Amino acid sequence: MNRREFLKSVAVGTLAVNGLASSCTAKKQSRPNVILIMVDDMGYSDLGCYGSEIPTHNIDNLANEGLRFTQFYNASRCCPTRASLMTGLYPHQAGVGDMVNPKYDSEAYEGYLNDKCVTIAEVLRDAGYTTLMSGKWHVGEDRPHWPVDRGFDRYFGIISGGGNYFDITKAKRPGVIRKMAIDDKRWMPPKKGFYMTNAITDHAVEFLDEYGKKDKPFFMYVAYTAPHWPLHALPEDIEKFLGKYNMGWDELRKQRYERMLQMGIIDKKWPLSPRDPAVSPWESIKNKKDMERRMAVYAAQIYRMDIGVGEILKKLDELGEKDNTLVLFLSDNGACHEGGPLGFDRRKNGVPIGGVDSYASYGRSWSNASNTPFRMHKHWVHEGGISTPLIARWPQVIKQKGELTNQAGHIVDIMTTCVDVAGAKYPAIRNGKRITPMQGKSLVPVFKGKKRKAHDYIFWEHEGNEAVRHGKWKLVEKTGGKWELYDMEQDRTELNDLSEKYPDIKKQLIAKWDEWAKKIGVVRRGV
Repeated sequence: MNRREFLKSVAVGTLAVNGLASSCTAKKQSRPNVILIMVDDMGYSDLGCYGSEIPTHNIDNLANEGLRFTQFYNASRCCPTRASLMTGLYPHQAGVGDMVNPKYDSEAYEGYLNDKCVTIAEVLRDAGYTTLMSGKWHVGEDRPHWPVDRGFDRYFGIISGGGNYFDITKAKRPGVIRKMAIDDKRWMPPKKGFYMTNAITDHAVEFLDEYGKKDKPFFMYVAYTAPHWPLHALPEDIEKFLGKYNMGWDELRKQRYERMLQMGIIDKKWPLSPRDPAVSPWESIKNKKDMERRMAVYAAQIYRMDIGVGEILKKLDELGEKDNTLVLFLSDNGACHEGGPLGFDRRKNGVPIGGVDSYASYGRSWSNASNTPFRMHKHWVHEGGISTPLIARWPQVIKQKGELTNQAGHIVDIMTTCVDVAGAKYPAIRNGKRITPMQGKSLVPVFKGKKRKAHDYIFWEHEGNEAVRHGKWKLVEKTGGKWELYDMEQDRTELNDLSEKYPDIKKQLIAKWDEWAKKIGVVRRGV
């Protein structure tokens, strides 16, 4: 071979290699990114695109460019929902049947993600994704149960549950400091200029800026603590909402209900549920000014979170990755009743609610409004506790822009969906341990405008609150109470108990629930 032939062969080889590299790069880039955004203790009707008066323009725009689910379910409380979200299993199967502080000597209640499950981050990282997280973890307080131990390449946030938004050292209990971390190291935020919601946003944007330009696709989980109590918001945000809630919770529920009907979020067959029996009429409340401010601060927390979502989406646009990114937005449970009808108040020296030295909740009365039109709240498994807004945007796939779907789904579906869109393989065995199979069904057919095969049964259990959904039927009970049966097509606000009218259906659903509970290790309470 002479020199000219040699150079020609090198050139051909180089072109072939470059072509292969370009093909590989294109293949990497063609795999969709995934951004999963979860908020904390936000009710079903708290977004503008689900009937709220709170201006959530960025999330509403996300909905206008995507698809809204009207029957999507969580696991009724933060830790169980997060465990289920991350693993595609029912919470007990992942080891978090209750909260992170185990109450029983049982594998189902260890209080951290066990070694029989895998996380979305682990599965997608094995498939070649960069895995990022900013925000609240709350499914394992100690190493080796932190995000970086469970598949995340990078992490910033609060390992524990919620805390003071301005100063994490000001704990709800003296001597208890919430754990925050960057990657695998404990981290303490500065005393001044820190606000948790902004910090979660800022680190999510920084992660996108650093990793969004690379060839590898990314999975990013953003878990806001907002609007979980304590009621802490920036002064300029609170100012926007002062005086907006002097109509009270009764009128607010009516207004939201009417908007939800007009938007098609709910069916006109479903009446607005009566005011929570523990809640007094607004007219009878003496400290109206205090209660108005609580709701104003709560709204301000959601408003600031929405601004953060907008910044994340703006960065995605700047990277040119909007069309190739699936964005999912949802809440971990229904709005929070904690603190009684008027909320708790742990302030000192009478400081206004909303600042660093205040510590308060908005209470059951406003929570009842946030969960319009449903009954009950976070912790229970009636619709008010388990119904979440779910918004999905994926421009390359979702063409039903601004539309609604009433196809029912559950938090276990998120893992299955991520595995599906990433073309990943869910393992049967990992690190020598047999992995519990996924319990969910992919949402991709719904994204494509198709009717997917529905779950035969969806189950719930949290601290003795129990439920099962089968087609249009839902069987539900409160801890220590009696089973109630509802037709979800005719009566999703759960006002007409049919358990005596259809005893055979009740019996069949109880048997299915008992079978499931025994299989996954539920500890029965209240019976």
